[in-house]
Amino acid sequence: MNRLSSFLSQYVGIELWVASLAIIALVTVLANQLAQVLLRHAAKAARRTSSVWDDALVQSASRPVLAAMWLVGAGVMARVLQRQIDEPFLSEVTALRDVALIACMGWFLLSFVGQVGHNIVSLRVKRGEEVDHTTIDALSKLARLVTVIVAILMSAQTLGFQITGLLALGGVGGIAVGFAAKDLLANFFGGLTIYLDRPFAVGDWIRSPDKSLEGTVEYISWRHTRIRAFNKNPIYVPNAVFTSIVVENPSRMSHRRINLTIGLRYDDFAVVKPVVDDIRAMLQAHPDIDTTQTLIVNFNAYAASSLDLMVYTFTKVRNWMDFQHVKQDVLLQIGQVIEKHGAQIAFPTQTLHVARDEADAVEASAATPRAEPADPDPQVAESR
Repeated sequence: MNRLSSFLSQYVGIELWVASLAIIALVTVLANQLAQVLLRHAAKAARRTSSVWDDALVQSASRPVLAAMWLVGAGVMARVLQRQIDEPFLSEVTALRDVALIACMGWFLLSFVGQVGHNIVSLRVKRGEEVDHTTIDALSKLARLVTVIVAILMSAQTLGFQITGLLALGGVGGIAVGFAAKDLLANFFGGLTIYLDRPFAVGDWIRSPDKSLEGTVEYISWRHTRIRAFNKNPIYVPNAVFTSIVVENPSRMSHRRINLTIGLRYDDFAVVKPVVDDIRAMLQAHPDIDTTQTLIVNFNAYAASSLDLMVYTFTKVRNWMDFQHVKQDVLLQIGQVIEKHGAQIAFPTQTLHVARDEADAVEASAATPRAEPADPDPQVAESR
């Protein structure tokens, strides 16, 4: 820049500082044009994604970024001009430039908060989901209020005002509010965790082994989550609970499992192996069984009244109702395989075995006639 300024000053006859101002203005214009091109390409790329954040970021940053570039260029020009003109007002231009940059940052944040809220509402309406306008409006207003307060404090500090006492008072008040709204803040951050980590979404079936909690998620707000139990009762769970319990999400399982124990009679021992082989072949040919997963059909145990067969496999379907139809079909075909081999499914029975010697002794004692006892009085015998 110095060489270019020297060239303009030497050959064109323009003062060095005037040439510097012209070059700074030219660079600012070129940078502004380049930023506009980049922002347009960023907007096109953001529209291809389904996220609500990148669209809001690009839309909100366009005007504040361009304005900030002009402010930076004007600040540099004011600094060059200050070296040539000894005027006290030029020293204030830098402070005003900084305040204007803070205003641009606040402008961007306010616009970003509004765009994010609008995009979230539009996306949920498009998906047919329930929208909590009250919660979204409340959070948007809270974020805007915080942005305005921080911008005012930073501007005051830049202009030379002492805000130490005000910050100390705000810190004490913040601590008091934090203790008073401890549970509310815990639920808020719990809801934030749910929105960021996405352990479940609206429509998912969830359950917790730590709590008596099972049902379908209907609504997620910043304070609580509404779950519809299978008896159709609504359950309102504070979001802070989900940060300390284990949550299962069966809706996101990759497969459903069939785990059966089928008992055959001991009289069917000879056909156990053919039955096992035919059941395994049936499962391998079944269109709804995923043969890439674990598939086990084996003779498993000698039980008290049956020969137990283990059937362990996974279905391709994940929907609970579809799984019940597949399981029913598998059970019926297993029964047909067992019937084809002339075997039967065992049921609990008991067989009583009696030793032969003891039985003969019992039968002999039952067959021997009993003798009448002798009468000790002869007169009584004669009278008979």
